[in-house]
Amino acid sequence: HVQTEMKQECKCHGMSGSCTVKTCWMRLPSFRSVGDSLKDRFDGASRVMLSKAELETPAQRNEAAPHRVPRKDRYRFQLRPHNPDHKSPGVKDLVYLESSPGFCEKNPRLGIPGTHGRARNDTSIGVDGCDLMCCGRGYKTNAMFVVERCNCTFHWCCEVKCKLCRTEKVVHTCL
Repeated sequence: HVQTEMKQECKCHGMSGSCTVKTCWMRLPSFRSVGDSLKDRFDGASRVMLSKAELETPAQRNEAAPHRVPRKDRYRFQLRPHNPDHKSPGVKDLVYLESSPGFCEKNPRLGIPGTHGRARNDTSIGVDGCDLMCCGRGYKTNAMFVVERCNCTFHWCCEVKCKLCRTEKVVHTCL
């Protein structure tokens, strides 16, 4: 994906901007743009399946061994949408064969801790916000006083001195 997003960049060299010599190179896209486009593809990923006949190995079909199959014909399976009403995935589409397990409820066998009792961010619309993290179960709000280091200053050499400040924090936890 990163390679397909690369762009050519050039610079001219010569007297007063004349392009007598032109140097060009391929420039990587920014990390943010790669992440954003991959996230878009992830959000649009579709569930697919394979048909039984396509899952057979070449030996089961009485064909040549896999190492003798031309490279372009090595993978003869075709991904079909799990839902027949959806279009078949394109070359650049992200696909998955099985749905991910739910993260809301605890599942020790899969190492999923669940979200009961998790602190959440009441201002976020992302995965750490109320709606997603608490899975629609709601949340409770507690006010508590916390003693933290504050007003820290560096003293020459090699010492940081801080005061202790008592502040009230509001903590929201999932039910």
